[in-house]
Amino acid sequence: MDKPVTSSAQETALACIDGIQPLLSAWTRTIFDFGETAWREYQSAAWYVERLKREGFSVEEGSGGMPTAFCAHWTNGDGPVIGMYAEYDAVPGNCQDAATVRRPRAGLGVEAGGHTDPHSGLGIGSLGGLLATKAAMLEHGIKGTLRFTGEPAEKVRGSKPIHAAKGYYDGLAGMISFHPFYMLPLCNTARWDTHCGAAYSMIYRFVCDEPENWVRASDAAPIPQAHSAVRAPGANDALMMMYMASKALRDSMLTHQGGWSISEAILTTGQATADNLPAGLAEIQYMIRVPTIAMAEQVTAVLDRNAQAAAAMSGCRYERHWVSKSRPGLANHAMADITYQSLSTVGPPRWDEAARAIAREVQVNAGGEATENPFIDELERLITPQEAEAILRRDLPPSQVNSTSDDYTDMSWHAPTSRFYVARPALRSTKGHTYPAWAMNALGGIPAAIDPMVTCASKTVALTALRLLEDKAARDAAMDEFVERTGGGVGGSNWIAPLCDYEAPIHFRWPEYVTTARGRDWWIPAASTA
Repeated sequence: MDKPVTSSAQETALACIDGIQPLLSAWTRTIFDFGETAWREYQSAAWYVERLKREGFSVEEGSGGMPTAFCAHWTNGDGPVIGMYAEYDAVPGNCQDAATVRRPRAGLGVEAGGHTDPHSGLGIGSLGGLLATKAAMLEHGIKGTLRFTGEPAEKVRGSKPIHAAKGYYDGLAGMISFHPFYMLPLCNTARWDTHCGAAYSMIYRFVCDEPENWVRASDAAPIPQAHSAVRAPGANDALMMMYMASKALRDSMLTHQGGWSISEAILTTGQATADNLPAGLAEIQYMIRVPTIAMAEQVTAVLDRNAQAAAAMSGCRYERHWVSKSRPGLANHAMADITYQSLSTVGPPRWDEAARAIAREVQVNAGGEATENPFIDELERLITPQEAEAILRRDLPPSQVNSTSDDYTDMSWHAPTSRFYVARPALRSTKGHTYPAWAMNALGGIPAAIDPMVTCASKTVALTALRLLEDKAARDAAMDEFVERTGGGVGGSNWIAPLCDYEAPIHFRWPEYVTTARGRDWWIPAASTA
């Protein structure tokens, strides 16, 4: 694939990113330090909204009924509409300072949120590309509109199915999706044929609000918590039966192929008492990652039966609440080509000696040995989408179209979409040593280590956006392919409609930061503030 010649507008965008690189670095660290988790990214979303308004964007806050989502627009006249987005949610239990030693951020315990992927760099990488595209459009008189959405709760596949169902991706000439990565072969490349699969996530809520009906009328005790009375097992027992039954039946949910997975998390419902009462409320969340919607529906049917049986055995009733119903992804070779050409023009990220010295400190402090080059070799190499695809397919059956999961896939059914990856810093292993999670998390916050990825991603996003804006033939090719693959575009014969038939699940007890008489803390207090 020949490198395209960059246009004057693209050169302007590249120079813009070089000029604002110190800002991008500082902004990445800001979001990293917020460390806010799914549906509770209040500071992070507010930061983006304020920044975008300062940059001249009109911003709808709380888009799609999600308090920490937004949708921003900037226009330079009639022309194509190009989509980009930010994610900014962190992960509970991964609080790590931007340091070469294991320690949580100041005033917090390790149970608090921390960026693992890191979405802090993901969002700022896309934002840098957005601002550079805007600068080039202004200087060179390029007509068109930029749309930038804020996507909370990606770790639970939260916002994109909702945004998709409510029309936020409609009317785009192209959507540019970036994600940090280090897992081979999807490193410094774009996805080709095998895009991510479907993802369903739901919360089963068990409620024991009529425990008196557990006993026969003649056995009724004078007070519900009488020690001499038989009492209902309650919601905790229902949850545990659901948990164990679903574990036991996992091998019978789907065939043993396809790279599918299911995971669960027990949500805390605030019951801390030793009184003789049945637990009134218990909740468990499931995440199903499968290649197809049909597989997701099959697993859901098994879980529904398990929940019904567990509720019946424990004197409870149950409710199922959707967190996510995300479609599998749709390929677009034209978009992948455009994006990979942009990435090739920029080149892979490069880490200087200062970054390598920091990484060596992490290697030693994480129990490994310092190496001359502490980073994995492939982080500084490009791999074509076709080569990456061939490697990816080695472990997949020929009939499997999609693999793993990520909710960018919902965008791909509304506009030609590219999914590209830029390497984030990852340590070289020596003598089979496995590095703990904190080491990767720390490198995602240390500027010298994470900045090369952010800069590379920003430049790739900007070059891709400007190619779509300036090159009508390339833009039309991407749209023609989208129309062909969907059997006519949105609503076509092969098009999959949004699956989201629920409102944003924002009212559950999602982990978050709280303010008490002890100050601001994670909802699980650190030992120093307990």
